[in-house]
Amino acid sequence: MFRNILVHIASERPVRPVIDVAVALTIARRSHLDAVAIGYESMSAAAMIVEGGGAAVAAVMGAEQERARERADAAIAVFEIEAKLAKIAYGTRTLAALPAEAGQTMGALARLYDMTIVLQPDSSRVSYDNEIPQQILFNSGGPMLMVPHIHKGPLDAHHVGIAWDGSRSAARALHDSMPFLMGAKAVTVIAINEEASEASSDRLVAHLGRRGIAARVQRLITEHRDVQGAILSVAAESNMGLLVMGGYGHSRLQERILGGVTRSMFECMTVPVLMSH
Repeated sequence: MFRNILVHIASERPVRPVIDVAVALTIARRSHLDAVAIGYESMSAAAMIVEGGGAAVAAVMGAEQERARERADAAIAVFEIEAKLAKIAYGTRTLAALPAEAGQTMGALARLYDMTIVLQPDSSRVSYDNEIPQQILFNSGGPMLMVPHIHKGPLDAHHVGIAWDGSRSAARALHDSMPFLMGAKAVTVIAINEEASEASSDRLVAHLGRRGIAARVQRLITEHRDVQGAILSVAAESNMGLLVMGGYGHSRLQERILGGVTRSMFECMTVPVLMSH
């Protein structure tokens, strides 16, 4: 039902797109919205703990934490203005953390919520905020709604596209997105390079129909490197306002790495995407 929503408010990037989506969605769903902003502590200051010692190091670290907290407070203040104007039920929290710890913290916090809303990473801006969505995707255990950094206005979920390949991750995203699907006026299942399977797109449409969701299938054949572009092309041509897809990755030396299509979507997206892993 998305009654309990979390939004990450970036402290180093413009936050209007994610605030607009989060606040409007909270109003539409009559939900509670919690906002969290993290100010990042300097890695060079943290290194002094190892290299130095004594009261001087403690003073430097204290000052750095204070500056980080101020950056988080400034970001939350922007959110709070909009939340108060909208008269929604909300809460706020600001944290100061080292970059390596920030993603883990957000991933753990997100486990308590029905959905977490984040801003798409922007490769043109060097920011620790860019690392947060990946950490939430792989560590929260729930759905993540990623808003393009070029997005304007509220979420339009009247036409929802489901990127379907029959995988476990795609199925998880499908079930997590059910509140959106139930309220959509149109649902399109995007099946790319589909092979025969028990979890075929036709069977998916039949199962959705039993829940009162009228969906159609659009099949495409394309090279693997062009899958992400093909999905976005279908979304643009059909005027979709939301995409639903599984978030894929693999482990390399215990570090989670994004899969090809997921990575491409992180880098380039034109509509909000609900992802689950």
